[in-house]
Amino acid sequence: MSRVLIVAHGQPSDPLPAAAALDRLAAQVAQGLPGWQVRAATLAEPGRLEAEAAGEPGMVFPLFMAGGWFTGAQIPARLRAAGAEGWRLLPPLGSLPALQDLTVALARDSGAERILLAAHGSFKSRAPAAIADRMAARIAAETGIPAAAAFIEQSPRLETATGYCPGSACLPFFAMAGGHVEEDLPQALARAGFQGRILPPVGLDPRVPGLIAEALRQA
Repeated sequence: MSRVLIVAHGQPSDPLPAAAALDRLAAQVAQGLPGWQVRAATLAEPGRLEAEAAGEPGMVFPLFMAGGWFTGAQIPARLRAAGAEGWRLLPPLGSLPALQDLTVALARDSGAERILLAAHGSFKSRAPAAIADRMAARIAAETGIPAAAAFIEQSPRLETATGYCPGSACLPFFAMAGGHVEEDLPQALARAGFQGRILPPVGLDPRVPGLIAEALRQA
């Protein structure tokens, strides 16, 4: 039996809601992988990753929109510290070609006159910003809709994204909902005077569990 562990960051200040959402996603992914064991853990839950990784190893699927410190350092370090050897770490959600194609489709289907791609960003790695910048460039090139990326934790910040009229839309390039999407993002856009719509996060699209299942099959 193939084992899969879907790992997300979670919400350190309130870990249970994010953990429950991740468990629901794991169940949806499992529906597309009959006979597989698909489990989930957030980094914010004390001991959850270590407990789920006990026993026979398998594949770790990082529910992150980019590689970086969490996927490249923290997850492997916690697995090593737990003595969980042999787990294969796969590329993160945001790097999947199918997910990136979906992002372009969501921007196109929004009917917006201008797209602001909102992403987390990082002070520790350029990888998250690089993926978001490439996605914004793809949206502009493939849809003809002007698009740019802005970030919560690095420049250019969302609160500096001015000049977006009512016909524009913000597409959150996030894997899950949570404090950043539900609080930080709209507050930053309000400070910027953003007048457009805020679309659902890319990771909450109902096609995502199937994309993850297919990526796991191919892996």
